[in-house]
Amino acid sequence: MGEPSPECNLLVEFLIQLSGILKPKVRSFMFIHGFLFRWQPGATEEQIARAQREILAFQGVIPGLREVHVGENLADNKGDYTFAGVMIFESKEIYAGYSAHPAHQALLQWLMPLIEPIEFDLEG
Repeated sequence: MGEPSPECNLLVEFLIQLSGILKPKVRSFMFIHGFLFRWQPGATEEQIARAQREILAFQGVIPGLREVHVGENLADNKGDYTFAGVMIFESKEIYAGYSAHPAHQALLQWLMPLIEPIEFDLEG
């Protein structure tokens, strides 16, 4: 096996930082979806702010989504992945319905051309 990719190292550091934030809540969640975004050249501060607002608004709209945390990636070795988020769902099955939810689909319509995402999912 070779050296891990820079993206893999970013993800590991992000997960380590995240574990410190979520540790008190470990018993209360079942499935975690996380992401890092690299913004395409030309993405504006308003588009970034819009993405943050719309993702935060998922809580209370998407059934079974318990928590949403999103914002600037503060990792020292974040590279170009400057935006990060974590969503905590009640179960893997509930998370499976998230992709097709109209609020998520509406976000993807305008956001996907602006980002290069890295995503991760894990059971808690």
